[in-house]
Amino acid sequence: MSTLSADSSPEDASNRSFWMPGNYQRTVKRTEDAFQACNDIVACFQERARVERQYAQQLSEWSNKWKPVVDSTPLYGSLLKAWQCFLSSADRLASLHASICRSLVSEDGDKVRTWQKDTFHKKLFGGFKESQDTETGFARAQKPWAKRLKKLDKARRAYHKVSRKEHIARERDAHAQGNPDISIDKQKKIQEEREIAQQEAEKVRSRYEKVLEEVNRYAPRYMEEMESIFDQSQEEERKRIVFLKQAFLSIHTHLDITNNESALAVYNELHNTLMAIDEQEDLRWWKNTHGPGMPTDWPHFQDWIPDKKNKKGKKDVEKKGTLEKSAMIGGVRVRALYDYVGQETDELSFKAGEEFLKVEDEDDQGWCRGMKDGGWEGLYPANYVEVV
Repeated sequence: MSTLSADSSPEDASNRSFWMPGNYQRTVKRTEDAFQACNDIVACFQERARVERQYAQQLSEWSNKWKPVVDSTPLYGSLLKAWQCFLSSADRLASLHASICRSLVSEDGDKVRTWQKDTFHKKLFGGFKESQDTETGFARAQKPWAKRLKKLDKARRAYHKVSRKEHIARERDAHAQGNPDISIDKQKKIQEEREIAQQEAEKVRSRYEKVLEEVNRYAPRYMEEMESIFDQSQEEERKRIVFLKQAFLSIHTHLDITNNESALAVYNELHNTLMAIDEQEDLRWWKNTHGPGMPTDWPHFQDWIPDKKNKKGKKDVEKKGTLEKSAMIGGVRVRALYDYVGQETDELSFKAGEEFLKVEDEDDQGWCRGMKDGGWEGLYPANYVEVV
């Protein structure tokens, strides 16, 4: 229940009441307010859609930026897979947020616009048919009431005016009675004026009470008609509230990725990949690939076997052709990602950022052959460079 403020008088509150003439306009205006609210809702979530689209783009850009770095990282095994999974997860989330953007615009926004068009019917010269119908109903119901209130106000003002005159006459009479400075004739005249004023006041009061009684008799009918129009307006507002509630719930469904199966799958896969990091397995792989576990041809006695002189046949020609295919005509321009100092005489040394040619593809051991400007040629680790 609302309460009156300290500065408001009961009369002010009564003047602001729904039942006073013209105060139904606030209820009529709800139609236009609801139409504008629909515009604001669509604009609000179109902006949110742009945020989702920009986020999707930034996720993709971030993933694409780091993929080459991650692919050439010295990390290996399950730890490398975990880092790569962050990037692949970002790509999938980018797709998800792009779809959220589309849903906010093409589904939710279009749904509100369509409902708005079907619900609010604009008039040729401005305004809406719905608000005009409500205003017409209120005005028709209030017209007889306003006429009676006007008549009542006129009767009230007349009564207050004559009451003021009676009060003055009564005070003059009380002052004149027994006053030796006022003649007897004058006192009688003042007394007669008081009696006339009193009679007039009673007559006007009776008329005022009669008009008031008429207004009070009409009040129930007036209230019934006004409440009937108001209930129709309330029903229209109820439909608007119910629709917008469903619209908000639809938007919430699209934005809430906590229950989205695709998002759950992304994060579950990422979590499982992280939990699958196995230091023992990674260490075992390194040991067998680059450490003591590598297969080695330990020194042993070897008999001398005379070289066999074979005629050049078809097989030799095919073998030579295969070897020649591995070399690149002209080479591919690459850029060093890290510094590398050759450990053997047939290895190439370079600085990070330095560019040279890759003249042979990567072999099974992860080495490529390159040639620097000036004719220096040698082997280098394939993952230490990137193609320019």
